[in-house]
Amino acid sequence: MTRLYNSTLPANENETEPEIFLLTGLSSQPFMRKVLFVVFLFLYLITITGNGLIVLLTAVDSHLHTPMYFFLGNLSLLDICYTSSTIPQMLAHSLAENPTISHARCFAQMRISLFLGVTECILLAVMAYDRFVAICSPLHYSLIMNRKVCGCLAASAWTLAFLLSVVIFFIMKTQLCGHNVINHFACEVQALVKLACSDISASLGVTLGSSVFTFLVPFAFILVTYVRIGLAVLRIRSAQGWRKALSTCGSHLTVVGIFYGTAIAMYLKPPDRSSNQDKFVAVFYIVVTPMLNPLIYSLRNKDVKGALWRATGRKMDS
Repeated sequence: MTRLYNSTLPANENETEPEIFLLTGLSSQPFMRKVLFVVFLFLYLITITGNGLIVLLTAVDSHLHTPMYFFLGNLSLLDICYTSSTIPQMLAHSLAENPTISHARCFAQMRISLFLGVTECILLAVMAYDRFVAICSPLHYSLIMNRKVCGCLAASAWTLAFLLSVVIFFIMKTQLCGHNVINHFACEVQALVKLACSDISASLGVTLGSSVFTFLVPFAFILVTYVRIGLAVLRIRSAQGWRKALSTCGSHLTVVGIFYGTAIAMYLKPPDRSSNQDKFVAVFYIVVTPMLNPLIYSLRNKDVKGALWRATGRKMDS
C-alpha cells in the first residue's frame, strides 16, 4: 500500500491538521475486503429495501395513516439516511487500494452521523410517548395525538437534534496533527479523538455532557414512560387487553432495547477496550440495527403485512 502520510512526526513538527485521512477499515487483507464488500452490500440493500417499503406504505396506504405509523415512517427514513451516510463510502473503501477520505468529507460524515444518531434518540422517546397515550388514554388518543401534534413532534425531533449537533461541534474543538490514520471504517468521534495532539480533556467533558443530554435524558424518559405503561397494563384484567398492549408496545420496546444496548456498549465502554472491538460494535449499530428495524415492525404486524398485500394486489391469509 502506498504510503500517503508520515505517522512518525511529533506534534510540534506538524501543527497543521491533515488534509487526508487513511481509514484502516475492518481488514487489511484484499480477499477479506472483497468478502466484506459482498456481505455489507447485501445488508445495505436489505436495509434500503425494508425501510423504503415502510416509508412508502406509511405514505400511500390510508390504513397506516395513524400516529404510530407516521413515526415509524420517520424512523425508517432516518435509518435510510443513517446507513447511507456511512455504508456506500465503506463499500467503496473495501475495494480501494488506498482507502482515503478528505478532511472536509470526514468531518461532514461525522457531523451527519451524530445528527442522525441524536435524532433517533429523540424520535424513539417521541414514539414512547405515543405508545403511552395509546395505552393510558385510549379514549382521548385521537384528540391528543392529532395530525398537527404528530407533525410538530416529528419536526421538533429533527430540529432539536440538528441544533444540539451544531452546539456540540461548536464547543468541542480538538486540534488534530501528526497521525492521520483512523483505525476505523468511518469517521467516528471516538476514533478521531485518538488523533488529537492538543489537550482533549475539555472535548471529552463536552462529549460526556452532550451524551448525558442527548442519550441518557431520552432513555430516562422512555424508561419512565414504560414504567407508567406497565402500571396501566397491570390494571387490565382481560387477556385480550394484555395481548393488545403487548402488540402495541412490543416492537418499539425491541427497537429501543437494540438501539440503546449498542449505544451503551459503544459510548459507555471500558477505557481499555481495543479499537477493533469498537469497530465491531459500530458495525452492529450502523449496519445491523437499521436492517432489523423494519423486520421487527413488520414480521408480526398485521397492519404492515396487510398494507403490503394491498399494494401488491394480493389478499392476506388470515
